[in-house]
Amino acid sequence: MKSEFGLVGLGVMGKSLSRNLANNGVSLSLYNRHVDDVEVDVAKRFIAEHDELSQAQGFDDLGDFVASLASPRRVFLMVNAGAAVDAVISELKSLLDKGDVIIDGGNSHYKETERRSQELESVGIDYIGTGVSGGEEGALKGPSIMPGGTPSAYPKVSQYLEKIAARDRWGGGCCTYIGKGGAGHFVKMVHNGIEYAEMQLLAEVYSILIRRGQTADEIADILSEWTDTDISSYLLEITVDILRKKEGDVPLIDKILDQAGNKGTGSWTTIAAAELGVPIPTMTAALFARYISAFKTERVQAATLYPKGSSQAKSMDIESLKKGYQLARIINHHQGIHLIDAASVAYNWGLNFSELARIWTNGCIIRSELMHELIDVLKDQKRILLHPTMLNRVIDMHEALGDVVASAHKTQVAIPCFSAASDYLNAYITANGSANIIQAQRDYFGAHTYKRIDDPTGASHHTVWV
Repeated sequence: MKSEFGLVGLGVMGKSLSRNLANNGVSLSLYNRHVDDVEVDVAKRFIAEHDELSQAQGFDDLGDFVASLASPRRVFLMVNAGAAVDAVISELKSLLDKGDVIIDGGNSHYKETERRSQELESVGIDYIGTGVSGGEEGALKGPSIMPGGTPSAYPKVSQYLEKIAARDRWGGGCCTYIGKGGAGHFVKMVHNGIEYAEMQLLAEVYSILIRRGQTADEIADILSEWTDTDISSYLLEITVDILRKKEGDVPLIDKILDQAGNKGTGSWTTIAAAELGVPIPTMTAALFARYISAFKTERVQAATLYPKGSSQAKSMDIESLKKGYQLARIINHHQGIHLIDAASVAYNWGLNFSELARIWTNGCIIRSELMHELIDVLKDQKRILLHPTMLNRVIDMHEALGDVVASAHKTQVAIPCFSAASDYLNAYITANGSANIIQAQRDYFGAHTYKRIDDPTGASHHTVWV
């Protein structure tokens, strides 16, 4: 009997998605490559381990795998981004027919997705580049899914993707067609950029409270109270769990080396922002914070050479920290949506931002109460900081954010994301900034010209300065 859906690549995410599909009644064929003495009968052995996969078919021959699928064939790739995706697509091209669909569910770069979509379209094969967020647990129980690609292809796969997605508060699937080409992977990339900053902001809250003299348990108590308010989020909740975890009587967090890894999507987000001319300093600060964490040996050496700041930040008020944290998060989301909007305009994707917020309310790593609010906010205004509801909250929290930054700087606590968010907001609400100096400097040394505020024609001017 032919299977209605096929999945290639049984790593952590591929395994979880396979079980999710099976639990939702989808007949499956699973494929994993064969490597002598290393990867042998991976799919068959995986199927044997899980009762819900008892009707699935397992393969380590790609031709047999494709032959087991009903037409139009639907092949979901869960392999490493980059060359591995191209290698599998190259093999599949000779095995698939016109009208078949390939879905790339990995963290591929959106420009690669654009290229692959065009190449496959030329031979009549549909291509869907799909962002999948939620980690191993989300993939198993219901992730947030962000499919983009050939518009005509989505109806062929929508019922399967929407079936396995997380549910929003109203019972809808956290999956929607994002847009053509690389739109789905671009949105997932920016999701990860927002995620970087959300994680870093919590790390900075932890740093501030440690400097204030709080223990891990005390910090967990503070953050636990926050989870019962409108600033609740998945990342806040898991941070409480992390801080409470013990090895014996010692918090496990105290034993974890302070070097953060990254898989590239954060840097891709910053590069895309630079290419599109959109400022995302909060996300970029989070990326660079991970980079500087990697220089552990140098940091340890430098710490012995420089005098230490005040051991405690007693002046830091917890309510101010809470408000400053929430405002920094709002600014972070504002920047992320601005970047997605710029890409939507540049690539003619026509994205629905309220719907995007909706599918990020469950299943994904950045799900939060704020995201629920943004569903309505983004119906009216794509610039979050300009929405009337957000405007009042920003005004109320602005001073608190400044207090957090000032207090942390006085005690030499590194808070790159809080600082970047504060600087961004101050620049964003300044009608007349200092860029006139920059333009004059550029004209001075390079005759780049400038425009005058007293010339309504917008003509370019040049001055011989000396």
